[in-house]
Order: sequence, then C-alpha cells, then structure tokens
Amino acid sequence: MNSIIIYGSHYGTTKQYAEELSKRTNIKVISFKKINQQINDYDNIIYLGALYVGGVLGMSKTLKILNNISNKKIFIATVGLSDPLDEVNKNNIRKNMKNQISKEVFEKAKIFHLRGGIDYSKLNFVHKTMMKLLYSAVKNLPKEKQTAEDRAMIETYNQKVNFIDFSSLDKIITEVQK
Repeated sequence: MNSIIIYGSHYGTTKQYAEELSKRTNIKVISFKKINQQINDYDNIIYLGALYVGGVLGMSKTLKILNNISNKKIFIATVGLSDPLDEVNKNNIRKNMKNQISKEVFEKAKIFHLRGGIDYSKLNFVHKTMMKLLYSAVKNLPKEKQTAEDRAMIETYNQKVNFIDFSSLDKIITEVQK
C-alpha cells in the first residue's frame, strides 16, 4: 500500500514527530500547506497535527480533500502540551476533532495522541497574548476545576519544555504496518 505522512506544525514539534516517523518507515512526509488532490492517490494517510485552540492544525483542510475513503486507511496523531494519557484530555481532544472532520472520517480513523512541547520565547505576538490570557483565566480556578491541560499550562507557562518521545511513534508504526 502506498502511504503518505502529512503534518500541521506551527513551531516544530509536530514536524519533528513527522520527520522521525518518515525516517523510521521510509514514508514520504509533506506539510499540509503543500497537499492537494494528490492525497487521493494514497491508500494510507497518516496525519500529524498540532493542537491549537481546541483544534488540530490543518486537519480539516487536509482531510476535506479526500474523495472516497472506503478503500483508505486513515491515521491521525495529535501533538499537544498536556499529557496524552489523561482520559479527560483525550476525550476533549476527540470531541473537538469531531467538529473538524466528517463523521465518516472520524469513525474510520485510528487516532493517537502524542506529547509535544512549547518554547514561549518563540511564540509570535498573537500566540503569546492568547497564552497569557488563557493562563490568567485558568491560574485562578480552584484546583478541583482545573483540567490536566490547565495544570500543564500553568506548570509550563513562560518556559521552554520538551516532552517529545519518539518511542510513542511505535504504536502508530505498528498500526500502519498491519
């Protein structure tokens, strides 16, 4: 089966995962910004997307191009700051994903969650402002009302943190090779 890895990355951690996955599988990797109807030529579509404001960067635009998914395998991996093992976090991500892609694609896709990182010094003005507002809103919430995502943001605010774990790609590789 012919395969392609497509990624949506703003600051680089998702791109790092995509390039490592490409290296380990010998599958071509491309940014979602460069994808077009050629996506329909592939049987296996592996999409890695950074989490931004509750959505997966580039996922909607990319998967909307698919014509007939009945004969395709679709894999989606999100990359975010908070712990992907936290069930509440995973459920929130998946709920937001349902709003971005068709029900048919969502139900067909094998979904994975990876942990990325953040370097506040590299954020553009809009993202810095957005993160400051979000931080200000959640830091005063009572502990019992804070989600794992809120706590991760509070703990890492204004720092450089890197949670990239390339071994977490093994699950994706196993599924793709089935």
